[in-house]
Amino acid sequence: MEIMELAAQLGQAIKADSRIAKMNEAREAYEKDEDIQKLMLEYNAQQIAMAEEYKKDPVDQKIIEAIEKRLDEIVASVTSNPVFVKVNEANEEVNKLMNEVNAEIEFQITGQRPCSHDCSSCGSDCGHHH
Repeated sequence: MEIMELAAQLGQAIKADSRIAKMNEAREAYEKDEDIQKLMLEYNAQQIAMAEEYKKDPVDQKIIEAIEKRLDEIVASVTSNPVFVKVNEANEEVNKLMNEVNAEIEFQITGQRPCSHDCSSCGSDCGHHH
């Protein structure tokens, strides 16, 4: 079997994994969440306003500070939203899966397991050399 055929099969198997379905559901909920979408629109508008303010000579630092404060508030609101938390957690699970798949592929090619930590706890006894 050709490498690309195997890659296609692997891709289909990954697509069928429940973690992918959870990520897709979480992303869909994120995209449909009106509160988050309104905040993201405002965030983009604030970014544009700040860029426009920086083009001025002289720059009004009070306006910049007010925009930065509002941007911080928006980020805090979005990142504390349960819908965002769920999509972030789902993305992390998929990233973990992909890292595991890549590590297995690397092992199959090289015969060595990639280091899964920073080696500070093992003194490089894991065979990984920095």
